[in-house]
Amino acid sequence: MLTRKDFQPARIVLCGWVLASLAACASTQADQAGSAAMSRPVVTQAASAAAPAAPGAEIRPPAELAPPSLVAQSSAVELEQLIQDRKVSELRTTYNGSYGASLLFKADELLYYVALFQQKDFWRVFRSKDERLAEETYRGFSQQTYELAEADIRRIKLQAEHAHLEKELMQRANRLNALQTDVALQRQQEDRVAARQQQAQQDAAQLAAQQEDAQKQLRSLQRQIERLEAEQGKAIQGAGAAVRR
Repeated sequence: MLTRKDFQPARIVLCGWVLASLAACASTQADQAGSAAMSRPVVTQAASAAAPAAPGAEIRPPAELAPPSLVAQSSAVELEQLIQDRKVSELRTTYNGSYGASLLFKADELLYYVALFQQKDFWRVFRSKDERLAEETYRGFSQQTYELAEADIRRIKLQAEHAHLEKELMQRANRLNALQTDVALQRQQEDRVAARQQQAQQDAAQLAAQQEDAQKQLRSLQRQIERLEAEQGKAIQGAGAAVRR
């Protein structure tokens, strides 16, 4: 008859086999979780439910997540330092207006950095060891630079067009002033010419009147001369007749 002691070795073997199976499953799940974690960015999530506090323990509010601006600022400072130390290589860069996107690579850690910046000031910085994800993020940032630069590009074009219009307005205003000056000078010259013509006509009329008076005086003097000459001729003839007698 088998006793409880006879089953004890078999139970030990069975328990060992079960524990080995559970360890293998846990290792497989851990490897799968690690692979999945490397294929996508790490996202920190808050716990859905807090563990119950021990009796008498001090109750503290859950720690808040750091604001995105502080996280981005920290990554930006880190990337700036790496660039200054020349520890990253620039793989790709896109510029649109004052905005740009860059894909950089830190070779010693096989780590990719994707940066969105404006006027060389980092705005958003993303880091990952997943090349595909880094490339997708770079393409997304590049598209954002295109969209963000639309307003700047339109502003630059409108400023250029406005400056060109102001230049044309100034040129037209100067041309108008020059034409107005020319017209004013022309009118002044015309007025002077008209006044000169009027004066000349008046002078000519006055000279004509004086000339007519002079002609009249000349004719009068000529008649007087002719009359005196005639009288003188008659006197001479009368004297000669008297002598002949």
